[in-house]
Amino acid sequence: MTPFSPWLRLEQVTAANVDAACALLVRPEQNGFVAPVVKSLADAYAHGSHAWPRLVFDRDQLVGFVMGSFDPRSPVEAFRCGIWRLNIAAEHQGRGYGRFAVAAICAEARSRGERQVSVLWLPGRHGPEWFYLNLGFRPTGEVIYGQVAAELRLA
Repeated sequence: MTPFSPWLRLEQVTAANVDAACALLVRPEQNGFVAPVVKSLADAYAHGSHAWPRLVFDRDQLVGFVMGSFDPRSPVEAFRCGIWRLNIAAEHQGRGYGRFAVAAICAEARSRGERQVSVLWLPGRHGPEWFYLNLGFRPTGEVIYGQVAAELRLA
């Protein structure tokens, strides 16, 4: 894998950037596969102690949103450490921003002492399955809320 641009970074959602975050849109055919950022931010507010929402920037350009979930006491293994949401703006897809966001979640997980990261996806033609499989995630065989559960072991 090639190294990421030094211009890529994550930022917390703030009063100064929340409107831009909520305006971020994925491709229309992906709408049924990932919740909009505004829904994710509501979930983050409701689950504040476990949610880790971040914006993805390339220089000063907002290109995406990612939200991790860190709840080591969850009775559901897939919810203990994972990627809860990943939205890359339609016009910025295919440039490595999603890979960067996943790598950032993995780095945060490692810093918390975690050994694996989970993700759930809805199966379907325009869903993110190929993306996560290409990053090394492997289905666990479990289906949660109609979504395929997968995990990535951290080195």
